[in-house]
Amino acid sequence: MENLIFSLNATIPVFLLMVLGMIFRRLHWIDDVFASKMNKFVFTVSLPVLLFEDLATVDFFQMWDTVFVLFCFGATAAGIMIAAAVSLCFRKDVRGEFIQAAYRSSAALLGIAFIQNIYGSASIAPLMIIGSVPLYNVTAVLVLTLFKPGQRGMDKKVIVKTLKGIAANPIIIGIVVGLIWSLLRMPLPQIAAKTVDSIGATATPMGLIAMGASFDFKKAIGHVRPTVTAAMIKLIGLCAVFLPAAAAFGFRDEKIVAILIMLGSATTVSSYVMAKNMGHEGTLSSSVVMLTTLLSAFTVTMWLYVLRSMALI
Repeated sequence: MENLIFSLNATIPVFLLMVLGMIFRRLHWIDDVFASKMNKFVFTVSLPVLLFEDLATVDFFQMWDTVFVLFCFGATAAGIMIAAAVSLCFRKDVRGEFIQAAYRSSAALLGIAFIQNIYGSASIAPLMIIGSVPLYNVTAVLVLTLFKPGQRGMDKKVIVKTLKGIAANPIIIGIVVGLIWSLLRMPLPQIAAKTVDSIGATATPMGLIAMGASFDFKKAIGHVRPTVTAAMIKLIGLCAVFLPAAAAFGFRDEKIVAILIMLGSATTVSSYVMAKNMGHEGTLSSSVVMLTTLLSAFTVTMWLYVLRSMALI
């Protein structure tokens, strides 16, 4: 019951922020132009700053675990390939959004909170972030560029444009700068730290409200099949495949909980923000975010119960 209550406390407020965005749109407090500018700000400023903060404030040399990081990277890569294979069942114009929504978790946002709630500290969460989040974002830029509506095949120009898009992507820049900052063990002065924290804290609420304001129920109805499929892969499929492998590798307690959150938490709101800002409609992304956010309170609790029943946590 405590796990269920915690999960509900972690996910329902996120869903309610999206509902607020819908209400604000109905009240005409937010229009398309305002919602678009909010999305742009989150994509170019808030999310990169948040990712920089997550990585720059961690001392990797003290807690490094090569096997764990490689497992997180490998499971993430395999999950992406599974999502890409399933996406072949759907129209080409929605494949980019489908692939991203089916594999991309709220690892950075929810991972630390879940582990702290269970164990009182989250020392292992940054390693999970290192193993998964950079790959999340690089792959997202790649698939959203390659499957952008109107994109015709692959040629030299498309490849060069894709590489430039990856290099210039604000989120990728935030990750790279955060990694360099951490590896060089550069201190973050208190004034700068508070400023960075304040800016990063706007990413989730602004992104969720903008997403809710942009959500179109009529368009979402046309994406029911890919939405449900992506949600099932995200919440059930990846965990069913990779949690037994994690147990076989000997991961227990904080490590296997971190892997659970990496695999089975709700699709991150940044997937919608990136899709919208890279020329996609965004409806499928927002639909998957809303559905996985609503259901993850129950599915994550179910997986925690399974792990505890097997004495893995």
